[in-house]
Amino acid sequence: MSAADILALPHPDWLYHHLRVTGAPEAVAAFRQAASGAGIIPWAEDQGEAAEAWFHLLAAPPPPQRRSLSLEGARILATQLRDAVEARARLAAERAAASRACPFDLHRLLPVPARLLRLGPAHPEARDWLWTHWGTTAELRGVVPLPVPRRGQPHRPDPALFWVGFWSADWTPWRAIARLRAQWPALAFAVRPLYDDA
Repeated sequence: MSAADILALPHPDWLYHHLRVTGAPEAVAAFRQAASGAGIIPWAEDQGEAAEAWFHLLAAPPPPQRRSLSLEGARILATQLRDAVEARARLAAERAAASRACPFDLHRLLPVPARLLRLGPAHPEARDWLWTHWGTTAELRGVVPLPVPRRGQPHRPDPALFWVGFWSADWTPWRAIARLRAQWPALAFAVRPLYDDA
């Protein structure tokens, strides 16, 4: 697949969706457990190119700004920024392994291969894999269990229903849903975008 075949906008248009998964209570419970994760893709990309770009911005800022750092200071600050971004990514990856904060985590269900995690989200191979396997090019955002309980009331899920709302970049993650249908044949999956109801 070429980069031209991947339907991804430079600035994603986030679309709101509802997903309903129904079936026998024990099958829904197994899916609920398998689907919960950190809700992030733990990218482990090298920030060397970003550090070089930061250095150039610090050393020669665009007009009308003037450089306020020495070249050595710009290099030091760019290196510190790179180290901070890489440390944050490592921490996110460590926490992602144990977190179950997100009720519907595509990376938990259909994990991005480790080789691609090292390339980063902008790499053509990583974007190709996400498009091919998920049908969208980013992790889902704002995933919440539905229905949202009223304030002060506990959430009591229907044991035969898994229902979530989420935002997806540019497209419905239809390829992921098709793969989940094949992996979980005892369950019924219904996903739909809500253009005006979000």
